[in-house]
Amino acid sequence: MELYVWRIVGVLVFTVCLGFAREVKRYTPDWKSLDSRPLPAWFDEAKFGVFLHWGVFSVPSFGSEWFWWHWQGEKQHAYVDFMNRNYPPGFTYADFAPQFTAEFFDPDSWADLFQAAGAKYVVLTTKHHEGFTNWGSNVSWNWNSMDTGPHRDLVGDLGAAIRKRNLYYGVYHSMLEWFNPLYVQDKSSGFKTQNFVFGKTLPELVDLVQRYKPDLIWSDGDWEGPAEYWHSREFLAWLYNDSPIKDKVVVNDRWCNNCSCHHGGYYNCADKYKPGTLPDHKWEMCTSIDPYSWGYRRNMRVSDLMDVPSILKELVQTVCFGGNYLLNVGPTKDGMIAPIFQERLLDVGRWLKVNGEAIYGSKPWRVQMDNSTGIIWYTLRKSFVYAVFANWPANNTLEIPSPKSTPNTNVTMLGVPQLLKWKPSKPQGIVVQLPILTQSTLPSKILWTLKLENIS
Repeated sequence: MELYVWRIVGVLVFTVCLGFAREVKRYTPDWKSLDSRPLPAWFDEAKFGVFLHWGVFSVPSFGSEWFWWHWQGEKQHAYVDFMNRNYPPGFTYADFAPQFTAEFFDPDSWADLFQAAGAKYVVLTTKHHEGFTNWGSNVSWNWNSMDTGPHRDLVGDLGAAIRKRNLYYGVYHSMLEWFNPLYVQDKSSGFKTQNFVFGKTLPELVDLVQRYKPDLIWSDGDWEGPAEYWHSREFLAWLYNDSPIKDKVVVNDRWCNNCSCHHGGYYNCADKYKPGTLPDHKWEMCTSIDPYSWGYRRNMRVSDLMDVPSILKELVQTVCFGGNYLLNVGPTKDGMIAPIFQERLLDVGRWLKVNGEAIYGSKPWRVQMDNSTGIIWYTLRKSFVYAVFANWPANNTLEIPSPKSTPNTNVTMLGVPQLLKWKPSKPQGIVVQLPILTQSTLPSKILWTLKLENIS
């Protein structure tokens, strides 16, 4: 008996030690180690987020959020002419900052909108390439939202509202700043000096982590310098090992000039990235309702914008290929989200309220999409396969080519309570008799979802 007890004790000690060893695993500042970190599960389950590009560029709100660079970096004619026609001689980009007032910014109203849109995470630009910070950065003197413009902590105020609604909060942060003298000097040295990195980029990243404890860091502005310059591997090792968000934080892949689609957390690869086949790594598509700009444009037209069917098709195709969909809107300088953007987001939310079962927490199925009889997208959640289709057939009969049916197969439509009739196809697939519904009884106005049970 005594020997048996000691054996049990030995097993327990070994188990505790093994668990402790797992708990204290530390990542080293090299890509092999950092890339081995498992992605926190919440991100893959979330599927849909809202992106916000907001800053001093929201004041001229002309062209795009790259206004300053196009105007004074590239001296593009359209931007130079815009300034000559609308502003006095000697007007500088810094003169826009006091007009970035955000007087109508209501973070609770924004958070309610994003929740109604069905978003599970929200990413705010804390600093774009212009260098202006939307919080009181200690290393951005007089070029931050506390010292000038809104005179409030935009990052903190929105974060508090987002978290009250149990949504995840992400911070976008640009590593470079176009016209910062320290960055310009480092760049002119061939990135042999790191005065900008240690005086600006890293202090701000650490400040964002410690002050706001974000769930996601959406890094950008990495493309000119190598990882050695940005010190990005050392920062990520600290983030994963010792930061207050080490267990939950998710990061993207924009950490150096050859990192995208290779290193980091999940992959963005490029803006509006659309893989044609199923990637073997978690990814995210970021896109904007206004295809011409991430920031607000005063001269946008309704015909410029993505319509709801286009947004929903992109969302579904992204998810069926294993990605997340991050949809951008650009708020105005005074803190409003344009009604047309609100309408688009609310329409997405109405669709997700009916069809979200096929989106949130789903995985790619063995077939991602069929286009032989009109496009059908597939997702898998638990033991159910979901087939999303965009074109309702005139005869109410839908052929679904890829499922293999069994005698126990059941088919329903999300938002419609009754079982649907179906029959097998040859050599595989099923033909479903869709319900006869009026315009007012359709569960969705566009894109409908069939739930398939007991198929392979």
